[in-house]
Amino acid sequence: MNQKILQIAIPNIISNITIPLLGIVDLALVGHLQSEIYIGAIALGSMIFNFIYWGFSFLRMGTSGFTAQSYGKKDFQESFQHLLRAVFVGIIGAVILLLFQKPIDFLSFSLIKGSPEVEHFARQYFYIRIWAAPATLAIYSISGWYIGMQNARVPMIIAILVNLFNIGFNVLFVKVFHMKSDGVALGTVFAQYLGLLASLFFLRKYKKRIMQYFNLISIMQTDELKRFFKVNKDIFIRTMSLVFALSFFTAQSAKYGDSLLAVNTLLLQFFTIFAYITDGFAYAGEALAGKFYGAKDNLKLKRVIKLLFAWGFAISLLFTIIYSTGDSFLIQLFTNNSDVLDNLKPYQFWIYFIPIISFGAFIWDGIFIGVTASSNLRNAMLISTFLIFLPGYYVFHFYFQNHGLWLAFMLFMLSRFITLSIYYKKLQLNYKQ
Repeated sequence: MNQKILQIAIPNIISNITIPLLGIVDLALVGHLQSEIYIGAIALGSMIFNFIYWGFSFLRMGTSGFTAQSYGKKDFQESFQHLLRAVFVGIIGAVILLLFQKPIDFLSFSLIKGSPEVEHFARQYFYIRIWAAPATLAIYSISGWYIGMQNARVPMIIAILVNLFNIGFNVLFVKVFHMKSDGVALGTVFAQYLGLLASLFFLRKYKKRIMQYFNLISIMQTDELKRFFKVNKDIFIRTMSLVFALSFFTAQSAKYGDSLLAVNTLLLQFFTIFAYITDGFAYAGEALAGKFYGAKDNLKLKRVIKLLFAWGFAISLLFTIIYSTGDSFLIQLFTNNSDVLDNLKPYQFWIYFIPIISFGAFIWDGIFIGVTASSNLRNAMLISTFLIFLPGYYVFHFYFQNHGLWLAFMLFMLSRFITLSIYYKKLQLNYKQ
């Protein structure tokens, strides 16, 4: 079982490493420019796309859960239908995003407040990067399908290619062509479409089966679409609540000024790095929990859950050691701006708590997605966001300012773990097939 976990987790960890690596490179590129406003511009611009793309992340998560269960039942026709259905929904979503980019801009910057200079460059970033939407959503669907099919290798290759292309283009546009945050956005667009071409290249081996199972009537089948949207509706609400919490964190950071916005953006990179590493085991949870749930093998399902938490705990201890001993070195990789570094020091200790507090929530996410227990995921996130994080912020901020924001965020992550642990006990009844 450990071998099965690692066969899925390790490729996803390798591919996920390239995602924070991209963020590190982006911050390093703009963090060494003369002004700190470019860090803030990328933070605000990226926050908008967090809302957009994380909102559509059900295309990956829902597809992996459904596909894994079909794989466990050995129903491969149904597996391909899940792929085609997800791609179809993604195309419609991308068209809507492109058509409504002006209203999205208006709404986003009505809610998000930064300095005029930061907002100017954030808008510039937004109007360039939005054109990557069709490629991004298609990659979500294809990657989720491969994970559900117990194949983590192809998504790994796609993710590595996309992020290496992105890093290369960003360095080219910022260092060679002397662009600013707009160069980072343009690099993302080029990289996403090259990633889509790579995804289609890997799918070519399934061309005959895709054409065989391509049936618009089957894809649009009412019962299956209802099931697809019911589960994905819950995942959407869950994900948007998560993005709201992270975006609220960034928006409140912006109210402290450009310098503290840059500080919190840099410190959040430590959370992002750990999240992407631990998500390798969450993806293993999606694939294996879904497979055993679909096969109605409860013994293996419970065993894989225990082992996933053992791996998650081990990873959290490792990162606690790394963060507590190498934090100053890692921070200086992001920026050499003396004002940012000086303002960062009082808040540096918060990154030491990130691994041990947050790993449980990430592991549970993968397991619940695999067994498509989407309503539990939704409820846990709503409780953690609106009953823990927001009230916690307004109480602690009054006394501790930015420290209060970080304390509320830590309680938010801990609440996700506790609530999902409670829901897990209720799920036990559903495992007895």
